[in-house]
Amino acid sequence: MQPGVVSLVVIMDIRELQKAIKDAADCDLTIKVEHRPFLLHPNMDEGKVIDKMTFYREKFGEEKLAQIKQMVSARAKELGIEIGFEGWLCQTIRAHRLLRKAYMLGGQELQEKVLEAIFYAYFTEGKNIADIHFLGELAEEAGVFSKDEAVEFFKSDEYRAEIEQMANEARKKGVSGVPFTIINGRWAVSGGQTADVYTQIFQKLAGKGPLHSIPAAPSCSDSGCPIAAAAAAVKS
Repeated sequence: MQPGVVSLVVIMDIRELQKAIKDAADCDLTIKVEHRPFLLHPNMDEGKVIDKMTFYREKFGEEKLAQIKQMVSARAKELGIEIGFEGWLCQTIRAHRLLRKAYMLGGQELQEKVLEAIFYAYFTEGKNIADIHFLGELAEEAGVFSKDEAVEFFKSDEYRAEIEQMANEARKKGVSGVPFTIINGRWAVSGGQTADVYTQIFQKLAGKGPLHSIPAAPSCSDSGCPIAAAAAAVKS
């Protein structure tokens, strides 16, 4: 898979997982999802932003970039996702902190509401998702807390150490890219998989089918991805 296509992989995988969860409604399982952090650029300054197109041109060249954009746009259209190529690459620890806060306040529902908003802001609108004022507006719209409270949250160190520890632990356990999903503490699913892969695991958990080998799938391990649900812990 072309490196630039990784910008679509995480969204695709989450959509496929959501579809599989709906399809598993008759499996008599209680499925809970927690999106956890993975920092693709842990050493990047939080205030630094890089123009996406400048970065992509330097990394791939004009000809290859044109091929990547065509491929990404075609696949995104199939999934009903609007992908933009303008905007900013940035450090994402602030966004991960907000996602953690949302999870602690409102569980899976609120966390996924914030996650969808961040994805749309980054992939479609090209927003700087490291900007505390923009994230504050997003947090207020999602119902996490007010914009003023959000700005104070980002100025503090709340959840910073926890996010860094969780991301470091993922790397120590061999996670080198996203998406990466751990199901029931037993199955590690790497890369952007289809709903069928998740469905067969759910059926196996419910005692309703065999588990076949999980195919290799593309993942994001460089700056093509902004923020990612690195380990979606799915518990039955």
